[in-house]
Amino acid sequence: MLTVCFHGAESTGKSVMAERLHRRHGWPVVPEFGRQYCETHGTDLAMADLLAIAEGHMAAVAAAAAAAPAVLLLDTDPLMTAAWAQMLFGAIPSSLLAYPKADLYLLFEADVPWIADGTRFFGDRHARLRFAALAEAMLERTGVVWERVSGTWDDRETMAEKFIARALQRGTLP
Repeated sequence: MLTVCFHGAESTGKSVMAERLHRRHGWPVVPEFGRQYCETHGTDLAMADLLAIAEGHMAAVAAAAAAAPAVLLLDTDPLMTAAWAQMLFGAIPSSLLAYPKADLYLLFEADVPWIADGTRFFGDRHARLRFAALAEAMLERTGVVWERVSGTWDDRETMAEKFIARALQRGTLP
């Protein structure tokens, strides 16, 4: 099973792409647990909320992985939650970095319009670019395998499919 995590700042197309690839290829998607959490509990977050989000997300990953699909798409993971911790609180609990990592991370660039949806925080250009930089730094810090995805929606889909196909050809990544 190849796990592919969509990573990046808010409103960069991670959820959109997960749905597109699910419809096109039938790959199961673990949705963004943080969105569900904030819709239920609100967006006045504390560090304890971020830790609960990571736990909830990983429980959902474990449940989806039990079916052993060829490809499992993750709409973010605890590394993105770690970037949230850095952005919101200036600190990253070590537990957020200790979770198992995906085989491949696709970093979505902040080059599409930001859309307010009631759960998003960082719509101004400066904050969005800072958050995007923190998301990328998290991938670099942890040494995971990652690729950059950018451009139009069609460009993003083509790039994502290419990177996933390449990973599948090589077999599960180390």
